[in-house]
Amino acid sequence: MHLHKTERARAELKPGNRTLGQRERTLLLLADGRKSVQDFRPLFDGDGEQIALRLLRDGFLEALPGTQAPAASPAPVSPRRTSAPAPAQQPAPAGPEATQVTQVAADSFEGKRSLATTRMFLFDMCERMFTRRDPGMAERYREALRNAKDRASMLAASRDMLEDIEKIAGHERADSISERIAMLLPPESAA
Repeated sequence: MHLHKTERARAELKPGNRTLGQRERTLLLLADGRKSVQDFRPLFDGDGEQIALRLLRDGFLEALPGTQAPAASPAPVSPRRTSAPAPAQQPAPAGPEATQVTQVAADSFEGKRSLATTRMFLFDMCERMFTRRDPGMAERYREALRNAKDRASMLAASRDMLEDIEKIAGHERADSISERIAMLLPPESAA
């Protein structure tokens, strides 16, 4: 079953409409209609599948036509990190802006998607965001990025970095960086 964003998810990803936590928003950005629930399993320390199922249940994701939704898990696994609780079911806003897909990132990326490109982008963000404010934190992130040899470890390092960026610069900046990371990372099958 391949998942794609609903209008509710698109509304959630617009600037100023934040009701979900960073992990849920990152998963929404990665849901492009080519990934299945199982593709999200290794994300977020193994919680990716449960988050995807919760987003599916809450109406942020839906199965592409012709694919089958998975059966609900008998016992949901509690997330290891705390995140914002899912809001009550809200209809997507009506009007022309609800049907348009907006690109939040400041620019499009047309280069080669790779772990090396992602790592260089994250090193740059580390220097810009942490070197002057907290040199110790910057060094920890540099070390984590040097040790990130695969997609899963790169996502783990970027997720931790995004949490601190959100504290320093706000959720909109963290969201735009998260979108850029999603554009830079290679597809999971190529990693």
